[in-house]
Amino acid sequence: MPRYLVERTFPGGLAIPMTDSGADTCNLVIGNNAEGGVTWVHSYVSPDKKHTFCIYDAPSPEAIRSAAGRNSLPVDNITEVRVLDPYFYH
Repeated sequence: MPRYLVERTFPGGLAIPMTDSGADTCNLVIGNNAEGGVTWVHSYVSPDKKHTFCIYDAPSPEAIRSAAGRNSLPVDNITEVRVLDPYFYH
């Protein structure tokens, strides 16, 4: 399955509390993603919480955009990526 980097902008900042409510929000996203065969691997969040860089496994960019729509999440850019491990070369 292809892997993608999904860039998002949240002008007001991303606010997912470290509570049961935040966990519920994440589980809802995971469930909505699964409808289209999309798996959220993990995300990086900028210090100001206005930008996220999310790693997804998905059949296509269109599947990611569809899942984002179900989750009411913005999508700025989707780039297919591969792992480059610097320790492989040693």
